[in-house]
Amino acid sequence: MRKAGFGIVAAALAFAAPALAQDIVIATAGPMSGQYASFGEQMRRGAQMAVADINARGGVMGRKLRLEIGDDACDPKQAVAVANQLASRKVSFVAGHFCSGSSIPASEVYAEEGIIQISPASTNPTLTERGAKFKNVFRVCGRDDQQGVVGGDYIVDNFKGKPIAVIHDKSAYGKGLADFAKKRINEKGVTEAMYEAVTQGDKDFTALISKMKQARVEAIYYGGYHTEAGLMIRQAREQGLNAVLVSGDALVTQEYWSITGKAGEGTIMTFDADPRKNPVAKPVVDKFKAQGYDPEGYTLYTYAAIQAYTQAVSRAKSTKTDDVLKFLNGATFDTVLGLISFNAKGDVTTPAYRVYAWKDGKYDYVN
Repeated sequence: MRKAGFGIVAAALAFAAPALAQDIVIATAGPMSGQYASFGEQMRRGAQMAVADINARGGVMGRKLRLEIGDDACDPKQAVAVANQLASRKVSFVAGHFCSGSSIPASEVYAEEGIIQISPASTNPTLTERGAKFKNVFRVCGRDDQQGVVGGDYIVDNFKGKPIAVIHDKSAYGKGLADFAKKRINEKGVTEAMYEAVTQGDKDFTALISKMKQARVEAIYYGGYHTEAGLMIRQAREQGLNAVLVSGDALVTQEYWSITGKAGEGTIMTFDADPRKNPVAKPVVDKFKAQGYDPEGYTLYTYAAIQAYTQAVSRAKSTKTDDVLKFLNGATFDTVLGLISFNAKGDVTTPAYRVYAWKDGKYDYVN
């Protein structure tokens, strides 16, 4: 087992009671704490509901699922520590991680330990572009080279001939997404007025906003997470910059609006098709809402990742990784996202990125 970073987080995992010998031990791992914890809650809620529903129907091969929850705080080193601890717990499958910067290093551990990983949310292409060693790695979400095209097209279609800023937060996700959007914008004959970087955790964007005001920027493409994006656009409005913010799927949390208030009105973002609107998901969505929880963002994607894994186990009649992989590759799974399948790289074959806008504290389709 890989030991790098193992001692970083003594309490990184919220372990359940000791599993019975016949239990199938699975996990979800993501930012259960820290500034991106709202996404960790989405994953935890989705995983817990999926496990409860599957167990209520008799489990998998007559065996109950037992869920472990790992907290990586979207930190790469902590993600490796969590992955090692999950391996020591004999986990056979991980629905995780959230941040690409966590999923990629954690996947090194899972590949060595023969643990199947299906990320609900990590969109950086590198995750599934590293060859046969990572045949155990999948994702139920799309990729940044897909959503970057959609975001770039929106920018060009609506702001061609106007000054555009491209900003990223230096993370694997944020920089990757911004660069794919920039590439698309440039391919369509548009050159951005500014290309700048901020740092995750930054709270004061005064200097950057002043620079954008001087450049008369009318649209900002931001690659990064909702906390910095929310603060940036709120401060921009306070300082008299009315540029439209265009970003990606890391804004699919109500916490974005909690940060921005009315300043978030008109923010544009790309996200896969909202599974809450899919009729097949209605029974599960209704159960969440009965608990007082709106299964936004990646809640149902985590649920679907567990569905795909357990359906593959049922077909394989085995939890051995090589047996399960034979049924994950190329098969179709019936999930809350609809029917899904994976290609040879482990990417979902039917990504459906859409453009959304924030209005009156909610987000919905633009087209």
